[in-house]
Amino acid sequence: MDQFHQQNPNITVKLISAPFQSLQQQTISQAATGTLPDVVGLDGAWVNPLYKQGALLNLSDAMKSANYDPKDLASQVGYSGSTYMIPVVNFVYPLFTNDAILAKAGISKPPTTWSEFEADAKKISQSGSAKGWVVPLSTANPNGVQNDILSWAWASGGSMLKNGQPNLTGNPDVTGAVNLVNDLIQAKAVLPGADGLQETAKVENFINGRVGMMIDSLAHITTITKGNPNLKFSVSAQPVKDGYTGKPGILTASWGIGISAKSKHAADAWKLVQFLMSQSVNSKLSTLANGFPGNSTSTPDFTGSDPHFKQAFAIYQKSTPVNEFVGLPAADQLMTDFLNEFQKVAAGQESTSTMLANVQAAWKQQF
Repeated sequence: MDQFHQQNPNITVKLISAPFQSLQQQTISQAATGTLPDVVGLDGAWVNPLYKQGALLNLSDAMKSANYDPKDLASQVGYSGSTYMIPVVNFVYPLFTNDAILAKAGISKPPTTWSEFEADAKKISQSGSAKGWVVPLSTANPNGVQNDILSWAWASGGSMLKNGQPNLTGNPDVTGAVNLVNDLIQAKAVLPGADGLQETAKVENFINGRVGMMIDSLAHITTITKGNPNLKFSVSAQPVKDGYTGKPGILTASWGIGISAKSKHAADAWKLVQFLMSQSVNSKLSTLANGFPGNSTSTPDFTGSDPHFKQAFAIYQKSTPVNEFVGLPAADQLMTDFLNEFQKVAAGQESTSTMLANVQAAWKQQF
């Protein structure tokens, strides 16, 4: 902000912070009372209710007014063809593999396809005390749906939506992802009790050597290296469907930014957004956040950082950032609906096709 003030002496930015756990409720409340700050920090899951309240400025219009070319923005979140949030820093979810556990199972390198992943998970589970994979599927925190099930479809260019609406039934990518996860559960190649595990269980069990592989946020590298400094592990792209040759997707969680629709300083607010998305500033911001830039031409400074960050950035540059739950109505409820039906599949009570038809019906009520 000091740098911004030097470049824009007639604009003053007041920084307002709040703990993340209370930030969503605070932001929604401010929108309802018309007291949102001019520039708003956003999580993608909050954008839909704010958009429906008419609380966010149309950033497509702001870009046009400022003659701004959005070609360098890695991604945008919007509705009806217009942008309402710009991801500033992205946190990616690659495949983590324990080098020693894979070697013990006779696996020389991380898997790159679904069939390799499935075979490796089974080999690991049969060769020692560790399980091949950890998949947290508790409805207490249902983000296992995006992180550990549907991410398999997205990695191979698949989608759970069509024209912005649920597209689960008869969708080979979604069906394949559900069957992949279920097959490994049935083969006992995942850590037991998946339906009671939450996100934090992945990192804990990976650190303690109980699992050979996990899909997880790059943000947890510091936790892993501090929790077990001697652990040798690799990060690689999430495996893709056999035969897929297109550009891979990589699951991404973002810290985004928007502007209040009621701002009396919309032009100045846009200057701040544009500043944060500029090449050099976005590089610095992503470095400070241990994330990756929202400007596709920016590069974090890896000096002194864990080498896994540089490896993951190379994967990120070759991939399309994706998380289709961003901006959807009641995203947590959609994931809970999905998990409630998936538990029946895992218990052998329901087929995948029946599950997806039931989830489709539940999702359509939210849409």
